Amino acid sequence: MGEEGYWTAVCPPEEAATALGDEPRPDAVVVEATSANGAACLPTLPQDARETAATPTIALIGKAQLPTYEPPQGIDDFLVLPARAAELAARIRQLLQRRHPHLDGNNRLCCGDLVMNLASREVFLAGRPVTLAYKEYELLRFFVSNRDTAFTREALLNRVWGYDFYGGTRTVDVHIRRLRSKIEDARHSFIETVRNVGYRFRPNR
Repeated sequence: MGEEGYWTAVCPPEEAATALGDEPRPDAVVVEATSANGAACLPTLPQDARETAATPTIALIGKAQLPTYEPPQGIDDFLVLPARAAELAARIRQLLQRRHPHLDGNNRLCCGDLVMNLASREVFLAGRPVTLAYKEYELLRFFVSNRDTAFTREALLNRVWGYDFYGGTRTVDVHIRRLRSKIEDARHSFIETVRNVGYRFRPNR
């Protein structure tokens, strides 16, 4: 998968549920469901973590399973082994495009002068590189992927920090302030404060 532009990490099937909640969270999850252990772990993948990370999940199955195979809830697609890396990469790109409609063909999220390269985790504003901390990057990616939608601070905590985060909503305000200082200037303004609600991302309002 490295030749297709993806860095991969491998874990045993019984650790898949934990891996989805790890930092950094994966852009996609591929589960080998040909073994009993692999098939058994599919229903246990945490839906909250998958929604938080907007992570597409693909199952790999054997030819003998195909006639009766029904993807369990939470599985977005499946491939029959043996499968070429190029085909798997193409399926991943399709699912990412579906989850992130603003994603271009080069695996970038673009919003006017603001460009996020998801493969390299680089951010550029009008061609200038912007250095972001890990959570600042994740917050910005969530905003750009869900532009024009207002979110409460609690919703942002759940979707970006995760359901098991025990900090308060003040964390969101601090990260918003830092993010604004790095991506906004006299020509660019993206993050809008919505009174009595929270925040909304709008393309260079």
